[in-house]
Amino acid sequence: MKNLAIIYLLISVLSSSFSFSQIKFDSFLIPSDTLNRSRRNAVVITEASLVSITLVGLNQLWYSDFERSKFHTINDNNEWLQMDKMGHVFTSYQVGKFGAQVLNWSGVSKKHQLIYGATLGFGFLTAVEILDGFSQEWGFSWGDIAANASGTGLYVAQELLWKEQRINLKFSFHQTKYASQSPDKLGESFFEQILKDYNGQTYWLSVNLHDFFKESKIPKWLNVAFGYSADGMLQGIRDVDNSLLTNINRQRQFYLSFDVNLYKIRTNSRFLKSVFNIFNVLKMPFPALEFNKKGCVFHLLYY
Repeated sequence: MKNLAIIYLLISVLSSSFSFSQIKFDSFLIPSDTLNRSRRNAVVITEASLVSITLVGLNQLWYSDFERSKFHTINDNNEWLQMDKMGHVFTSYQVGKFGAQVLNWSGVSKKHQLIYGATLGFGFLTAVEILDGFSQEWGFSWGDIAANASGTGLYVAQELLWKEQRINLKFSFHQTKYASQSPDKLGESFFEQILKDYNGQTYWLSVNLHDFFKESKIPKWLNVAFGYSADGMLQGIRDVDNSLLTNINRQRQFYLSFDVNLYKIRTNSRFLKSVFNIFNVLKMPFPALEFNKKGCVFHLLYY
């Protein structure tokens, strides 16, 4: 179930993108200065419906393919070089950010945005984790819960400290050679590989420089990004009984690169600003320095 978090994020992004694309007037997108009860009610009903439908769908369509069990926990903290945990952090952060933003659009107070909006990702992923606990194939993971809390905490802490998101959590992906060697675990199609092939995923802390040096002439859209990924993984843990797997060098990789904060790009169009905000979850391709146990590698264009 580690990839369902990312699936839910994509569904949220696509659904919000679709709804925004139908809007003809920028004024509709302007956040309300005071509580707009009709907007708030629409947001609450929509989110509750989407979460309920998603959970029921998972229970009927996904978990039905696996044997049920008594509620149990697992310790999967050593799997996938923690790339699956990074997926949980990313999803909890982004879904919570989206939840807070739509409540802000409704004119809900900042306090309630953080209590009821920013915790949306953590609440949903906790419910999914409980379903995992009743599945023989999976299990309730306290490591996943900690990762979910970290993503929510990253958003809430910045809002409390700076009242803005100076550090954004972003995602990038490239196809790897490993998916063809283990398509059942890493995915067959390109879309499946985005969700399953941890070798091709990179998670970034994208730091906006102008937010930290507001009197400087640094462009408001320019970010410095610090990335984490892993390589050489055909399954969660290294299989010492399989020579093919032991011959592959599993390693962590760290990156230093630049990025673009799309939300900082000037535009008078509320619609474009909303579109930029949606796609701001993705790290822009840039030159990058990679650091691993073998040394340092320069990538002319990394994504």
